[in-house]
Amino acid sequence: MAIEILMPALSPTMEDGTLAKWLVKEGDTISSGDLLAEIETDKATMEFEAVDEGVIGKILVEEGTAGVLVNSPIAVLLEDGEDAADATPSASAPAAAQTPSEPAPVDEPAPVQATKHTSGGNRVFASPLARRIAADKGIDLNTIDGSGPKGRIVKADVENVSSVPVQKAASSDATPAPKVETADVNPSQVAKMYEGREFTEVPLDGMRKTIAARLTEAKQTIPHFYLRRDIHLDALLKFRSQLNGQLSERGVKLSVNDFIIKACALALQDVPAANAVWAGDRVLQMKASDVAVAVAIEGGLFTPVLQDADTKTLSALSAQMKDLASRARDRKLAPHEYMGGSFAVSNLGMMGIENFDAVINPPHGAILAVGAGAKKPVVNAEGELDVATVMSVTLSVDHRVIDGALGAQLLAAIKDNLENPIAMLA
Repeated sequence: MAIEILMPALSPTMEDGTLAKWLVKEGDTISSGDLLAEIETDKATMEFEAVDEGVIGKILVEEGTAGVLVNSPIAVLLEDGEDAADATPSASAPAAAQTPSEPAPVDEPAPVQATKHTSGGNRVFASPLARRIAADKGIDLNTIDGSGPKGRIVKADVENVSSVPVQKAASSDATPAPKVETADVNPSQVAKMYEGREFTEVPLDGMRKTIAARLTEAKQTIPHFYLRRDIHLDALLKFRSQLNGQLSERGVKLSVNDFIIKACALALQDVPAANAVWAGDRVLQMKASDVAVAVAIEGGLFTPVLQDADTKTLSALSAQMKDLASRARDRKLAPHEYMGGSFAVSNLGMMGIENFDAVINPPHGAILAVGAGAKKPVVNAEGELDVATVMSVTLSVDHRVIDGALGAQLLAAIKDNLENPIAMLA
Protein backbone atom coordinates (compact mmCIF):
# COMPACT_ATOMS: atom_id res chain seq x y z
CA MET A 1 0.00 0.00 0.00
CA ALA A 2 1.46 3.38 -1.01
CA ILE A 3 2.39 5.67 1.87
CA GLU A 4 1.54 9.34 1.95
CA ILE A 5 4.41 11.57 3.15
CA LEU A 6 2.74 14.35 5.11
CA MET A 7 3.79 17.93 5.81
CA PRO A 8 5.32 17.73 9.30
CA ALA A 9 4.87 20.11 12.22
CA LEU A 10 8.49 21.18 12.70
CA SER A 11 7.85 23.84 15.34
CA PRO A 12 5.31 24.25 18.13
CA THR A 13 3.59 27.19 16.41
CA MET A 14 3.61 25.82 12.88
CA GLU A 15 0.26 25.63 11.10
CA ASP A 16 1.63 25.69 7.58
CA GLY A 17 4.98 26.13 5.92
CA THR A 18 6.82 26.63 2.67
CA LEU A 19 8.28 23.60 0.91
CA ALA A 20 11.47 25.42 0.02
CA LYS A 21 13.40 22.65 -1.72
CA TRP A 22 13.10 18.97 -2.51
CA LEU A 23 16.27 16.98 -1.80
CA VAL A 24 14.91 13.91 -3.62
CA LYS A 25 13.14 13.33 -6.93
CA GLU A 26 10.58 10.87 -8.23
CA GLY A 27 12.09 7.42 -8.59
CA ASP A 28 14.67 7.88 -5.82
CA THR A 29 15.02 5.09 -3.28
CA ILE A 30 15.09 6.36 0.30
CA SER A 31 15.69 4.90 3.75
CA SER A 32 14.67 5.99 7.22
CA GLY A 33 16.72 9.04 8.20
CA ASP A 34 17.38 10.24 4.65
CA LEU A 35 16.79 13.95 4.05
CA LEU A 36 13.71 14.58 1.94
CA ALA A 37 13.21 18.33 1.80
CA GLU A 38 13.98 21.74 3.26
CA ILE A 39 10.92 23.32 4.87
CA GLU A 40 10.52 26.91 6.01
CA THR A 41 8.49 27.11 9.21
CA ASP A 42 7.28 30.25 10.95
CA LYS A 43 10.70 30.47 12.61
CA ALA A 44 13.39 28.74 10.60
CA THR A 45 14.37 26.65 7.60
CA MET A 46 14.68 23.01 8.67
CA GLU A 47 15.49 19.70 7.03
CA PHE A 48 12.79 17.03 6.95
CA GLU A 49 13.88 13.40 7.35
CA ALA A 50 12.21 10.25 6.10
CA VAL A 51 10.71 7.93 8.71
CA ASP A 52 10.23 5.03 6.30
CA GLU A 53 11.86 3.33 3.32
CA GLY A 54 10.70 2.95 -0.24
CA VAL A 55 10.70 4.72 -3.60
CA ILE A 56 9.44 8.25 -4.19
CA GLY A 57 6.50 7.50 -6.46
CA LYS A 58 5.09 10.97 -6.89
CA ILE A 59 5.84 14.48 -5.63
CA LEU A 60 2.53 16.22 -4.92
CA VAL A 61 3.75 19.67 -3.88
CA GLU A 62 6.29 21.55 -5.96
CA GLU A 63 9.25 23.18 -4.27
CA GLY A 64 8.72 26.84 -3.52
CA THR A 65 5.05 26.29 -2.63
CA ALA A 66 3.98 28.40 0.36
CA GLY A 67 1.10 27.81 2.77
CA VAL A 68 1.31 24.01 2.77
CA LEU A 69 -0.85 22.90 5.69
CA VAL A 70 0.54 20.65 8.40
CA ASN A 71 -0.57 17.04 7.82
CA SER A 72 -1.21 17.61 4.11
CA PRO A 73 0.24 15.02 1.68
CA ILE A 74 3.33 16.31 -0.09
CA ALA A 75 4.56 13.10 -1.74
CA VAL A 76 3.76 9.43 -2.13
CA LEU A 77 6.17 6.64 -1.13
CA LEU A 78 5.95 3.25 -2.86
CA GLU A 79 6.73 -0.05 -1.19
CA ASP A 80 8.23 -3.18 -2.73
CA GLY A 81 6.21 -4.36 -5.70
CA GLU A 82 4.26 -1.15 -6.18
CA ASP A 83 4.46 1.12 -9.21
CA ALA A 84 3.55 4.67 -10.13
CA ALA A 85 -0.11 3.72 -10.62
CA ASP A 86 -0.35 3.22 -6.86
CA ALA A 87 0.92 6.75 -6.16
CA THR A 88 -2.51 8.30 -5.61
CA PRO A 89 -3.08 10.56 -2.58
CA SER A 90 -6.02 9.91 -0.30
CA ALA A 91 -9.16 11.76 -1.26
CA SER A 92 -9.75 12.57 2.39
CA ALA A 93 -6.39 14.26 2.84
CA PRO A 94 -6.48 17.94 3.79
CA ALA A 95 -5.74 20.60 1.20
CA ALA A 96 -2.07 21.06 0.50
CA ALA A 97 -2.19 24.82 0.49
CA GLN A 98 -4.35 27.75 1.40
CA THR A 99 -4.61 31.23 0.01
CA PRO A 100 -4.01 34.26 2.26
CA SER A 101 -7.50 35.59 1.46
CA GLU A 102 -9.21 32.38 2.52
CA PRO A 103 -7.63 31.04 5.71
CA ALA A 104 -8.61 27.52 6.57
CA PRO A 105 -11.38 27.52 9.23
CA VAL A 106 -9.45 25.17 11.49
CA ASP A 107 -9.11 25.81 15.19
CA GLU A 108 -6.49 23.14 15.72
CA PRO A 109 -4.47 21.96 12.72
CA ALA A 110 -3.63 18.37 13.41
CA PRO A 111 0.04 17.76 14.06
CA VAL A 112 1.52 14.56 12.71
CA GLN A 113 0.68 11.93 15.29
CA ALA A 114 0.62 8.19 15.51
CA THR A 115 -2.86 6.71 15.22
CA LYS A 116 -4.21 3.23 15.56
CA HIS A 117 -2.49 1.09 12.94
CA THR A 118 -4.90 -1.79 12.45
CA SER A 119 -7.74 -1.69 9.95
CA GLY A 120 -10.74 -3.90 9.41
CA GLY A 121 -9.30 -7.04 10.97
CA ASN A 122 -5.92 -7.71 12.48
CA ARG A 123 -3.83 -6.20 9.71
CA VAL A 124 -0.87 -4.21 10.97
CA PHE A 125 0.46 -1.35 8.85
CA ALA A 126 4.26 -1.54 8.90
CA SER A 127 7.10 -1.07 6.48
CA PRO A 128 8.81 -4.18 5.11
CA LEU A 129 12.04 -3.28 6.93
CA ALA A 130 10.16 -2.81 10.20
CA ARG A 131 8.54 -6.23 9.73
CA ARG A 132 11.93 -7.87 9.11
CA ILE A 133 13.51 -6.29 12.19
CA ALA A 134 10.48 -7.21 14.32
CA ALA A 135 10.65 -10.80 13.09
CA ASP A 136 14.38 -11.01 13.88
CA LYS A 137 13.82 -9.65 17.38
CA GLY A 138 10.65 -11.63 18.02
CA ILE A 139 8.59 -8.47 18.55
CA ASP A 140 4.81 -8.52 18.23
CA LEU A 141 3.94 -5.58 15.97
CA ASN A 142 0.48 -5.37 17.57
CA THR A 143 2.15 -4.08 20.74
CA ILE A 144 3.86 -1.14 19.03
CA ASP A 145 2.45 2.30 18.30
CA GLY A 146 3.66 3.47 14.91
CA SER A 147 5.11 6.92 14.37
CA GLY A 148 4.86 6.89 10.59
CA PRO A 149 2.06 8.39 8.51
CA LYS A 150 -1.35 7.33 9.80
CA GLY A 151 0.23 5.30 12.59
CA ARG A 152 2.36 3.15 10.33
CA ILE A 153 5.15 1.26 12.09
CA VAL A 154 8.59 2.15 10.77
CA LYS A 155 12.17 1.03 11.36
CA ALA A 156 12.80 3.36 14.31
CA ASP A 157 9.74 2.05 16.18
CA VAL A 158 11.03 -1.52 16.34
CA GLU A 159 14.76 -0.83 16.74
CA ASN A 160 14.18 0.36 20.28
CA VAL A 161 10.66 -0.35 21.44
CA SER A 162 11.12 1.56 24.71
CA SER A 163 12.20 4.80 22.99
CA VAL A 164 9.99 7.48 21.45
CA PRO A 165 10.87 8.21 17.82
CA VAL A 166 12.15 11.70 17.22
CA GLN A 167 9.60 12.53 14.53
CA LYS A 168 6.71 11.51 16.74
CA ALA A 169 7.98 13.41 19.76
CA ALA A 170 8.65 16.56 17.80
CA SER A 171 5.24 16.62 16.18
CA SER A 172 2.99 15.28 18.92
CA ASP A 173 4.04 18.04 21.29
CA ALA A 174 3.30 20.66 18.67
CA THR A 175 0.50 23.11 19.40
CA PRO A 176 -1.03 25.44 16.87
CA ALA A 177 -0.37 29.15 16.97
CA PRO A 178 -3.16 31.15 18.61
CA LYS A 179 -5.51 32.90 16.24
CA VAL A 180 -5.40 36.67 15.85
CA GLU A 181 -8.82 38.20 16.50
CA THR A 182 -9.53 40.24 13.39
CA ALA A 183 -13.32 40.47 13.53
CA ASP A 184 -13.13 44.27 13.60
CA VAL A 185 -10.64 44.50 10.71
CA ASN A 186 -11.92 43.96 7.19
CA PRO A 187 -8.97 43.94 4.75
CA SER A 188 -11.14 45.13 1.85
CA GLN A 189 -12.57 48.01 3.85
CA VAL A 190 -9.12 49.10 5.01
CA ALA A 191 -7.78 48.99 1.44
CA LYS A 192 -10.81 50.98 0.26
CA MET A 193 -9.99 53.74 2.76
CA TYR A 194 -6.74 54.33 0.88
CA GLU A 195 -8.18 54.04 -2.61
CA GLY A 196 -6.38 56.48 -4.87
CA ARG A 197 -3.29 56.56 -2.64
CA GLU A 198 -0.19 54.66 -3.70
CA PHE A 199 0.84 51.77 -1.47
CA THR A 200 2.54 48.38 -1.60
CA GLU A 201 0.71 45.39 -0.17
CA VAL A 202 3.02 43.16 1.88
CA PRO A 203 1.62 39.66 2.51
CA LEU A 204 2.29 38.14 5.92
CA ASP A 205 4.78 35.30 6.08
CA GLY A 206 4.63 32.57 8.72
CA MET A 207 6.85 34.42 11.19
CA ARG A 208 4.86 37.67 10.99
CA LYS A 209 1.58 35.76 11.41
CA THR A 210 2.94 34.05 14.50
CA ILE A 211 4.25 37.31 15.98
CA ALA A 212 0.87 38.96 15.36
CA ALA A 213 -1.00 36.07 16.97
CA ARG A 214 1.23 35.71 20.03
CA LEU A 215 1.49 39.42 20.79
CA THR A 216 -2.25 39.90 20.37
CA GLU A 217 -2.78 37.00 22.75
CA ALA A 218 -0.26 38.44 25.20
CA LYS A 219 -1.79 41.91 25.35
CA GLN A 220 -5.35 40.59 25.49
CA THR A 221 -4.88 37.85 28.07
CA ILE A 222 -1.88 38.75 30.24
CA PRO A 223 -2.49 41.31 33.01
CA HIS A 224 0.69 43.36 32.51
CA PHE A 225 2.01 45.81 35.05
CA TYR A 226 5.24 47.77 34.83
CA LEU A 227 8.07 48.57 37.23
CA ARG A 228 10.79 51.11 36.36
CA ARG A 229 14.22 51.78 37.79
CA ASP A 230 17.28 53.82 36.86
CA ILE A 231 20.58 51.93 37.04
CA HIS A 232 23.98 53.62 37.38
CA LEU A 233 26.42 52.01 34.94
CA ASP A 234 29.77 53.70 35.67
CA ALA A 235 31.10 50.87 37.85
CA LEU A 236 30.00 48.28 35.30
CA LEU A 237 31.53 50.16 32.36
CA LYS A 238 34.86 50.51 34.19
CA PHE A 239 34.87 46.83 35.20
CA ARG A 240 33.90 45.74 31.67
CA SER A 241 36.79 47.76 30.22
CA GLN A 242 39.26 46.09 32.59
CA LEU A 243 37.95 42.61 31.83
CA ASN A 244 38.00 43.15 28.07
CA GLY A 245 41.61 44.32 28.31
CA GLN A 246 42.56 41.11 30.11
CA LEU A 247 40.48 38.88 27.81
CA SER A 248 41.56 40.46 24.52
CA GLU A 249 44.29 37.85 23.94
CA ARG A 250 41.60 35.16 24.05
CA GLY A 251 39.49 37.04 21.50
CA VAL A 252 36.74 37.69 24.05
CA LYS A 253 34.90 41.00 24.14
CA LEU A 254 32.08 41.30 26.65
CA SER A 255 29.11 43.53 25.91
CA VAL A 256 26.91 45.38 28.39
CA ASN A 257 24.15 43.00 27.32
CA ASP A 258 26.22 40.03 28.54
CA PHE A 259 26.31 41.59 32.00
CA ILE A 260 22.56 42.27 31.87
CA ILE A 261 21.82 38.62 31.03
CA LYS A 262 24.03 37.44 33.90
CA ALA A 263 22.51 39.97 36.31
CA CYS A 264 18.99 38.80 35.47
CA ALA A 265 19.93 35.12 35.78
CA LEU A 266 21.45 35.65 39.22
CA ALA A 267 18.51 37.81 40.32
CA LEU A 268 16.12 34.96 39.45
CA GLN A 269 18.12 32.76 41.83
CA ASP A 270 18.05 35.45 44.54
CA VAL A 271 14.25 35.81 44.15
CA PRO A 272 13.26 32.24 43.22
CA ALA A 273 9.50 32.85 43.50
CA ALA A 274 9.80 35.20 40.51
CA ASN A 275 11.54 32.56 38.39
CA ALA A 276 8.20 31.23 37.22
CA VAL A 277 5.87 30.74 34.25
CA TRP A 278 2.10 30.69 33.84
CA ALA A 279 0.74 27.23 33.02
CA GLY A 280 -2.98 27.92 32.69
CA ASP A 281 -4.26 26.52 35.97
CA ARG A 282 -0.99 26.66 37.91
CA VAL A 283 2.35 28.40 38.19
CA LEU A 284 5.57 26.50 37.47
CA GLN A 285 8.52 27.71 39.54
CA MET A 286 11.73 26.93 37.70
CA LYS A 287 14.99 25.84 39.34
CA ALA A 288 17.52 27.01 36.75
CA SER A 289 17.67 30.49 35.26
CA ASP A 290 16.87 30.09 31.57
CA VAL A 291 16.92 33.60 30.10
CA ALA A 292 15.54 34.40 26.64
CA VAL A 293 17.00 37.33 24.71
CA ALA A 294 15.16 39.13 21.91
CA VAL A 295 17.14 39.19 18.65
CA ALA A 296 15.88 41.32 15.77
CA ILE A 297 16.05 39.71 12.33
CA GLU A 298 14.70 40.73 8.95
CA GLY A 299 10.93 40.50 9.09
CA GLY A 300 10.61 39.70 12.78
CA LEU A 301 12.48 38.51 15.82
CA PHE A 302 13.66 35.43 17.69
CA THR A 303 14.05 34.92 21.42
CA PRO A 304 16.82 32.30 21.76
CA VAL A 305 17.12 30.90 25.27
CA LEU A 306 20.36 30.78 27.28
CA GLN A 307 19.82 27.80 29.56
CA ASP A 308 21.44 27.70 33.02
CA ALA A 309 22.63 31.28 32.56
CA ASP A 310 23.17 31.63 36.32
CA THR A 311 25.94 29.00 36.30
CA LYS A 312 27.81 30.14 33.17
CA THR A 313 30.73 32.53 33.06
CA LEU A 314 30.38 35.89 31.35
CA SER A 315 32.70 34.77 28.55
CA ALA A 316 30.66 31.57 28.01
CA LEU A 317 27.41 33.57 27.93
CA SER A 318 28.95 36.02 25.48
CA ALA A 319 30.11 33.27 23.11
CA GLN A 320 26.79 31.44 23.26
CA MET A 321 24.80 34.62 22.72
CA LYS A 322 26.88 35.54 19.65
CA ASP A 323 26.36 32.05 18.20
CA LEU A 324 22.60 32.04 18.85
CA ALA A 325 22.15 35.56 17.47
CA SER A 326 24.12 34.72 14.32
CA ARG A 327 22.11 31.58 13.62
CA ALA A 328 18.85 33.35 14.49
CA ARG A 329 19.53 35.91 11.77
CA ASP A 330 20.09 33.04 9.33
CA ARG A 331 16.94 31.31 10.62
CA LYS A 332 18.97 28.24 11.53
CA LEU A 333 17.88 27.80 15.15
CA ALA A 334 16.34 24.50 16.19
CA PRO A 335 13.03 24.72 18.14
CA HIS A 336 14.63 23.71 21.45
CA GLU A 337 16.95 26.72 21.16
CA TYR A 338 14.13 29.29 21.20
CA MET A 339 11.53 27.46 23.30
CA GLY A 340 11.22 27.67 27.07
CA GLY A 341 12.75 30.06 29.55
CA SER A 342 10.93 31.90 32.31
CA PHE A 343 12.24 35.42 31.72
CA ALA A 344 13.31 37.54 28.76
CA VAL A 345 15.50 40.55 28.00
CA SER A 346 14.77 43.03 25.22
CA ASN A 347 17.52 45.60 24.71
CA LEU A 348 16.89 48.59 22.45
CA GLY A 349 19.49 50.73 24.17
CA MET A 350 22.00 50.04 21.41
CA MET A 351 19.53 51.71 19.04
CA GLY A 352 19.35 54.87 21.13
CA ILE A 353 15.98 54.17 22.79
CA GLU A 354 16.09 55.47 26.37
CA ASN A 355 13.05 53.61 27.73
CA PHE A 356 10.13 51.50 26.52
CA ASP A 357 7.65 48.86 27.69
CA ALA A 358 8.13 45.32 26.35
CA VAL A 359 5.33 42.78 25.80
CA ILE A 360 5.62 39.56 27.79
CA ASN A 361 6.30 36.46 25.70
CA PRO A 362 3.97 33.78 27.13
CA PRO A 363 4.34 31.71 29.20
CA HIS A 364 7.15 33.83 30.72
CA GLY A 365 6.46 35.62 33.99
CA ALA A 366 8.33 38.81 33.08
CA ILE A 367 10.48 40.64 30.53
CA LEU A 368 13.06 43.37 31.09
CA ALA A 369 13.09 46.28 28.61
CA VAL A 370 16.56 47.86 28.56
CA GLY A 371 17.16 51.43 27.40
CA ALA A 372 20.32 53.30 26.47
CA GLY A 373 22.83 54.49 29.04
CA ALA A 374 23.21 58.27 29.02
CA LYS A 375 25.14 60.85 31.02
CA LYS A 376 22.73 62.55 33.44
CA PRO A 377 22.95 64.85 36.47
CA VAL A 378 22.43 62.91 39.72
CA VAL A 379 22.72 63.55 43.43
CA ASN A 380 25.51 61.38 44.85
CA ALA A 381 25.77 59.68 48.24
CA GLU A 382 27.21 62.84 49.77
CA GLY A 383 24.22 64.86 48.62
CA GLU A 384 26.20 66.70 45.97
CA LEU A 385 25.30 67.18 42.33
CA ASP A 386 27.26 64.81 40.11
CA VAL A 387 27.21 63.29 36.61
CA ALA A 388 26.64 59.56 36.10
CA THR A 389 25.87 57.16 33.25
CA VAL A 390 22.27 56.15 33.87
CA MET A 391 20.32 53.36 32.16
CA SER A 392 16.54 53.18 32.40
CA VAL A 393 14.95 49.73 32.60
CA THR A 394 11.31 48.65 32.72
CA LEU A 395 10.17 45.27 34.05
CA SER A 396 6.91 44.08 32.45
CA VAL A 397 5.30 41.58 34.82
CA ASP A 398 2.48 39.04 34.52
CA HIS A 399 0.36 39.75 37.61
CA ARG A 400 -0.97 36.18 37.59
CA VAL A 401 2.55 34.95 38.29
CA ILE A 402 4.33 37.76 40.12
CA ASP A 403 2.79 40.33 42.48
CA GLY A 404 3.98 43.90 42.79
CA ALA A 405 6.21 43.46 45.83
CA LEU A 406 7.82 40.33 44.38
CA GLY A 407 8.45 42.09 41.08
CA ALA A 408 10.02 44.99 42.96
CA GLN A 409 12.36 42.56 44.74
CA LEU A 410 13.40 41.03 41.43
CA LEU A 411 14.11 44.40 39.83
CA ALA A 412 16.04 45.53 42.92
CA ALA A 413 18.21 42.39 42.67
CA ILE A 414 18.89 43.09 38.97
CA LYS A 415 19.85 46.68 39.78
CA ASP A 416 22.13 45.60 42.62
CA ASN A 417 23.93 43.08 40.39
CA LEU A 418 24.55 45.64 37.65
CA GLU A 419 25.72 48.37 40.02
CA ASN A 420 28.07 45.93 41.80
CA PRO A 421 29.33 43.84 38.86
CA ILE A 422 32.34 42.33 40.63
CA ALA A 423 29.96 40.45 42.95
CA MET A 424 28.53 38.61 39.93
CA LEU A 425 31.84 36.75 39.60
CA ALA A 426 31.84 35.54 43.20
